[in-house]
Amino acid sequence: MNIVYLHTHDTGRYIQPYGFAVPTPNLMQLAGEGLLFRHAYCAGPTCSPSRAALLTGMAAHSAGMLGLAHRGAQMDDYSRHLASFLSRNGYNTALSGIQHEAPEAEMIGYDNILGNPDFDMSVFDFDSVGWDLHNAKAAAEYIQEKKSKPFFLSFGMFNTHLNFPQADPEINPAYLMPPPLFHDNRANREQWAAYLTSAKAADQCIGIVLEAIKDANIEDETLVIYTTDHGLPFPRMKCSLFDTGIGVSLIIRTPQRHGKGEAVDALVSHMDLFPTICELAGLSKPDWLQGHSLLPILEKKADSVREAVFAEINHHVEYEPMRCVRTERYKYIRNYGETAYLMPNVDASEYRSFVGEHGFFHGEKPQEMLFDLYLDPMEKVNLAHEDKYRETKLQMEQKLGNWMQATGDPLLSGAVPIRRIPQSG
Repeated sequence: MNIVYLHTHDTGRYIQPYGFAVPTPNLMQLAGEGLLFRHAYCAGPTCSPSRAALLTGMAAHSAGMLGLAHRGAQMDDYSRHLASFLSRNGYNTALSGIQHEAPEAEMIGYDNILGNPDFDMSVFDFDSVGWDLHNAKAAAEYIQEKKSKPFFLSFGMFNTHLNFPQADPEINPAYLMPPPLFHDNRANREQWAAYLTSAKAADQCIGIVLEAIKDANIEDETLVIYTTDHGLPFPRMKCSLFDTGIGVSLIIRTPQRHGKGEAVDALVSHMDLFPTICELAGLSKPDWLQGHSLLPILEKKADSVREAVFAEINHHVEYEPMRCVRTERYKYIRNYGETAYLMPNVDASEYRSFVGEHGFFHGEKPQEMLFDLYLDPMEKVNLAHEDKYRETKLQMEQKLGNWMQATGDPLLSGAVPIRRIPQSG
């Protein structure tokens, strides 16, 4: 079984299969051919920790990825990376586009580095559309090459990361509705038009890769996974433990077409993908995995494989230690650091400027938050100190504490230092 892992930056669930007016027809087609997970969550709503957790099947702190790879953070053991594991188990492995788990792609264990792996998100006029398109074509060429063994291909796009490309003239901001957290004004509608343009570009690249799989006549022997790292790059989304930060898109198309055209409401963690791949590929699961295989859901032998998902923040630009547990109904967030919102941990954008000018960063970030998601899906009403929810809070605290103990969370012993590459000289 071949494995193709498609991933975007900072998309959350803002694509067409989740009901949003976003021009992503190729992802819509993929969802119609596979299984859509409505309640999938990342293990850490910042780029490198999220991806490290997904690709090791471990909590970010268990993998040692406590910050951003492009700022020097490293995992403890790159041999636990999915690419390295599959390479040792008979797969040809290839990367086209972005990886964000290591400072250098060569550290991870890919056999082939395709296209152009170098990007610079600090460059304001970086051509994300052209860069992704170049790497999509490189991925397509790789797929169509004859191979003597199965392959694992990671195709990572820069889109939908800021800065967004210039808005498509065909997308008229006057008739758009930005996400519910946004104030509906002209500037925010224009920024949303730019996001839609970025999502459209990513979807076109996904279409190139999917078409290559079809043209190579290997659809019936190829597992396709599409996801993103975390929520949109805006306040209360990326780098937050609200559902708008940890909620992610997830579509799985198996060679057997499990759950074709269906959607499931089971709680799913990114950490569940590694063990699922092992079972679908007939590989023995390594002993470091902390996730749960989704095969029982795919085969309709179970409605769920877990009762809760967990996520964390350690370092982004600044240190902001937080942990959360989410069940179907409740979310408990524990803040171990500052009670202020940290501006450097929110990506610079027109929307950040707008909310900053109107007091967002002057608000207090509570030490504890509890939300009843059935009654408050936007997580606006903090119930942590309500008598009516005292027992629920205690139960959620216990779940979180047990998980931190079981996964050896270093935050239990105090502040968590970041592991960086030793500086030369």
